[in-house]
Amino acid sequence: MDEPLATSAFIAVLGGTSVLAFAARWFHRRDVLPHLAGWALADRGFGTGVTWFLLGGSIFTAYTFAAVPGLAYGTGALGFFPLAYTVILCPVLFVLLPRLWTAARRTGAVTVADWVRARYDSPALMLVVALTGVLATMPYIALQLLGVRAVLDAGGLYPQGPAGDLALTAVFAVLAGATFRSGLRAPAVISIVKGVLVFGAAFGVVGVALGRLGGFPAVFDGAERELGTGGGLLLDPALHPAFATLALGSALALPMYPHVLTAAFAAAGPDTLRRSAVAMPAWTFVLGLFGLLGIAALAAGVAAPLGNAEVAVPLLIRELLPELASGAVFGALAVGALVPAAVMSVAVAALFTRNVYVEFFHPDATPKHEVRVARWVSLLAKVAALAFVFGLREQDAINLQLLGGIWILQTFPAVVLGLFSGWWHRSALLAGWAAGMVTGTVLAVAGGYTSVVAVGPVLLYVAVVALAVNLAVATALTPGFARGGASRAGVTG
Repeated sequence: MDEPLATSAFIAVLGGTSVLAFAARWFHRRDVLPHLAGWALADRGFGTGVTWFLLGGSIFTAYTFAAVPGLAYGTGALGFFPLAYTVILCPVLFVLLPRLWTAARRTGAVTVADWVRARYDSPALMLVVALTGVLATMPYIALQLLGVRAVLDAGGLYPQGPAGDLALTAVFAVLAGATFRSGLRAPAVISIVKGVLVFGAAFGVVGVALGRLGGFPAVFDGAERELGTGGGLLLDPALHPAFATLALGSALALPMYPHVLTAAFAAAGPDTLRRSAVAMPAWTFVLGLFGLLGIAALAAGVAAPLGNAEVAVPLLIRELLPELASGAVFGALAVGALVPAAVMSVAVAALFTRNVYVEFFHPDATPKHEVRVARWVSLLAKVAALAFVFGLREQDAINLQLLGGIWILQTFPAVVLGLFSGWWHRSALLAGWAAGMVTGTVLAVAGGYTSVVAVGPVLLYVAVVALAVNLAVATALTPGFARGGASRAGVTG
């Protein structure tokens, strides 16, 4: 920390955000008994504005804002696939989230696994949806911390050695304390701060970068020269199928993550979610600005360490902005990690409490007992994420996150198909989930933790291939299970 003004601005942003997080406890009624829907879903009372900030803050994570410009810096056009998938994501959210909210409210579901349990009357299917959500989310929490640590290290704001780890732990401890007490309300308050800071940082830094580098033509010409033969600003036609399936698979997988559904279930109603989804492209636009910064870093000749392209933009920010402004921007990126990490820990806690602990070990638990267990599980989830960060290599967390994206997409049939039809059989869906999980895991690991696999002459996203196997198995087995006389579903969607 050799830049005192930057450090002061960074601490001021984090300090102010922490105060607001703890103030969230004052924004809920105290005359009601504690219950899990109140702690994990804020009594389903968020309006359009808060829902838009919370959904956007949960979906567009700090790691995303570091990884997308890093991909653009390292690979050129291929790095922009997240923009394509977030564009596809908006209509997916518009269609799915209101239906899921209505189904959850009708069945009294707090988690998506609760909805699956009610829809198919299947504890086994509920359990695999819950456990898949937990497994896919845990490395995602750790990745937020890894992204922040890399960004701050490049910005000169992360002390070397144990001091830096203690500082990161202290920041996360503040978040843990606020979430423990107030549940989803704490990240909801922080999400508003995150939105203001991230939007302001994106427009401000892009404006400065374009001014310093000579405008859009100079930026793209300079980036094209720097990429040379290692990449390009136009996508190689051979990569079109990989690009398209990465975008489609990611757009279908993201709404299945527990933290996204937790944020959605906290909305006041289906219309609130529709209005929020319509306005979600604003977040995609800001993500595009961050991607543009990756191209600007190339044009500016920023030299990121080999294999560490995500630090290119922090290095560019440090070079272009005065100390005070750069510290504020790095503070915004750090706050960007707190919102999704907090929502993820709340979602994991709700899944474990409702769909593992209460369902199989303590079915007579009182609402107050459920909340107490969920609070401690949310705390343990954050501790486990810190253990990921300090105990594993960064590449290990990235590999686990890659697998998490493949795994979570395999819950799509069980969660979504029942919203539109009662045809699929619960046992067939369970078999399809197992086939998809095995296929996706084997293909990814055998390829050296790759996102794409060759299917004939084309490259396709592994998760989409696994989902195709999943759906094929579920569709093929449903008639046979149905002839056996067992019910396809428990309640209508």
